[in-house]
Amino acid sequence: MGSPAPLRAVPTTRIRVFVVDDNDGFRASLCSLLEDEGLDVVGQASSGAEAIEQVGNVAPDVVLMDLRMPEMDGIEATRRVKEMLPSMGVVALTGADEQRSVRDMLVAGASGYVLKDSDSDEIVHAIRLASTGGAVLSPEVTPSVIDELTEALDRERRRARQLEVAQQALLERSAHRQQLVGRLGHELRTPVTVILGLAQTIRRSPHQGLALDEALDTLIARAEGLARLVRRFEAAVEAGLTERADVTSLAYEVAGRDPRIVVEASPGPVMATLNRTAGLRVLEELVENALAFSSTDQLVTIKVDADGGRPEVRVIDQGPGVDPDAAGRIFEPLEQAEELNTRTHQGVGLGLSLARLSARSMEGDVVLEDGTSGATTFLWIVSGADRVPNLGPPTPAPPPARAPAT
Repeated sequence: MGSPAPLRAVPTTRIRVFVVDDNDGFRASLCSLLEDEGLDVVGQASSGAEAIEQVGNVAPDVVLMDLRMPEMDGIEATRRVKEMLPSMGVVALTGADEQRSVRDMLVAGASGYVLKDSDSDEIVHAIRLASTGGAVLSPEVTPSVIDELTEALDRERRRARQLEVAQQALLERSAHRQQLVGRLGHELRTPVTVILGLAQTIRRSPHQGLALDEALDTLIARAEGLARLVRRFEAAVEAGLTERADVTSLAYEVAGRDPRIVVEASPGPVMATLNRTAGLRVLEELVENALAFSSTDQLVTIKVDADGGRPEVRVIDQGPGVDPDAAGRIFEPLEQAEELNTRTHQGVGLGLSLARLSARSMEGDVVLEDGTSGATTFLWIVSGADRVPNLGPPTPAPPPARAPAT
């Protein structure tokens, strides 16, 4: 039986280490310690900027990086050397009072960290592990870092949830817009059909005198109504673009356009998250409807209330009220008892439908609160808002109250 083959020595490669620390005495001692432990110190630097200049040239296996240094700290230096040499290991050297920065060091790319007052075996062990892709986390620092990482994870989870909620809100608003577009098609077809029909009739028939004038007047009225429809639709589509706005100032702005409109509101602004243009359009539609069904000597009141925390705006007229049989359908497009070509009141139907759609696009609503004979109240429930403390009279200042014309 032959003798066993002699054992062959397995060649070992010394780990190449680059040391970065701004304390010259500590850095020299550390380099000596590492050499005594069989590691190859290929370079050293006293600052993060100096380390960046040299590391690319010497290409060490591991950088032993001080965390706190002037000019450029270890976090930024780690981030930059890892960009140059992604596979290189970095071990952070930290003090006991630097625990909160360790998380940032790990995020920057450090493989592990040890305290400066750790014994030599622990430092060398951390370097050897980092050279093979492993990591050492000092037991004195690990609990606080885990707590910070856990808090950061919780924050990210909350942020992800907030993004999910925001995305759902966008989807709901998109659905509102799709509904609005569908209704627009329906709304446009009716007046366009009337306009085309009248135009073709004029073209075919030799209208003369008064008959021609009446046909043209009707044609112009329908065309103007169509233009108003387009403007209303544009305002409703814009309702998804929101900002902080003062609901009371919107009420006074609308009231300033007709002497029959008065505003009842407490002093001080009532802020809400809404699209200002769309909010004006909601009020304009409600007020236009109220004026259309009121006589010239009757007032229309805009009442702003935020006592319940969420602003509510009521538009109150003294007109004939709403027929109970029609109350359930007045928000449907073009719902009126009158025929298209003979309507006296053009406000109910289209205006109320778009007012409600605009309000709902802004997380609010428009409803008929009271339709009894002799008074009608439409309620605009504005999106969530905060009541601002009484800071004085709103801007613009309320117009003086006007007595009904006699």
